Amino acid sequence: MSKRILVLGANGFIGSRIAAALSSFGWQVRAGARNPLSAGLRAPHFEWVKADFHALTTPQAWAPLLEDVEAVVNCVGVLQDGGKDSNRIAHVEGPRALIAACEAAGVRRLIHLSAVGADAAAGTEYATSKAETEAMVMASELDWVILRPSLVVDRAAFGGTGFLRALAAMPLAMPVVGGDQKFKPVPLSDLAEVVVRLASTPIINREVVEIAGPETVTMTQTLALYRGWLGLNPAPVVRVPRWMAAPAIRVGDILGRLGWPSPLRTTSMKQLDYGAAGQDSDWAERLGIRATGFGRFLSENPAGVQDVWHARLWAVRPIAILTLGLFWLLTGVISYTAGWEQSFAIIRESAAARWAWPIVWFGALLDVVLGLALFVRPWTARVATMMFLATVGYLIAATVLLPHYWFNPLGPWLKVLPMMALCLFVAATDARR
Repeated sequence: MSKRILVLGANGFIGSRIAAALSSFGWQVRAGARNPLSAGLRAPHFEWVKADFHALTTPQAWAPLLEDVEAVVNCVGVLQDGGKDSNRIAHVEGPRALIAACEAAGVRRLIHLSAVGADAAAGTEYATSKAETEAMVMASELDWVILRPSLVVDRAAFGGTGFLRALAAMPLAMPVVGGDQKFKPVPLSDLAEVVVRLASTPIINREVVEIAGPETVTMTQTLALYRGWLGLNPAPVVRVPRWMAAPAIRVGDILGRLGWPSPLRTTSMKQLDYGAAGQDSDWAERLGIRATGFGRFLSENPAGVQDVWHARLWAVRPIAILTLGLFWLLTGVISYTAGWEQSFAIIRESAAARWAWPIVWFGALLDVVLGLALFVRPWTARVATMMFLATVGYLIAATVLLPHYWFNPLGPWLKVLPMMALCLFVAATDARR
């Protein structure tokens, strides 16, 4: 019978690949996720369990998840508070209870995924809370290993790596704040192999290991390499002054607290400035792994058209959401204010003249409600779909009641069609990972 391992954050960018690698090596993976039902559709072979750290703040709450488990891999982490993310819960309260539960259940092996720069000196809640987690792990009686990877790269992209690709794919120039920050990128496949070997054999025990790749690149070099990988012509790097980037970073902070995660936030900039390269270590030699440099990784994982689309659409999507939401919101507001009488006049041209007041009033209300609802993160895709369907109904009614407006030189009906395409774009690109 194969051994069972609990992988926490198994639906995430890093956790999903680690869970897959462990399964390939013969482990029976118990995969923890906030929403195990949807996660299970992606990887039906795993034993999915609900593992929401907000509800796992006591050792007793962890006990069912640790039943028959021989080792635990913790890949859970958040960048900044906002939405359902809490540094304190993800990095302190949940892990504290997990450690106590592991000790009580006799689960000896704990592999904890931290990050380069997880030091209180970095001056962020992210780093301070992660450092507190590391201290708790080190003080435990478990056979622990703490891994601190540098920039983790993969064929897939999420968060910071997705943002870097988006910057690299900008049409005229690649904007960057700073540009001299250094990385030692480590492929996710290498990191997954590290976890597999550490879970299977105690080669390294009770140590903090920085997992840095063999090749050091600056931010500007990273963008240039990614741009070439995407098959785009070279473009100059534009260094954006800190004062000019400050408003965008502040907007990123606000959006993050509203549930719209953005890699351009105060925390990410401070962590980059503090250092994201990590220290050189002999992890590859000790584990018998051939470490892959960034250039070789890109060469051995050629970009596909979907990678180019993702990079180019990364910045287009928020613009599309903002434009679409404001279009509906302002249309409703104008109908209620300056356009009230004109709206009545248009309806009175049709056979529905007697119902002009409720049609205008409820139509404007629908516009305002849907425009505002689009900006609520969990609702965006569904609201965009509702906008499309509502517009189909609107055009059918408009064609029956006011068909001559199809031939109006200003094209009031025709101009709705591009907006419908925008609704479909927003709904179709809603997935985060």
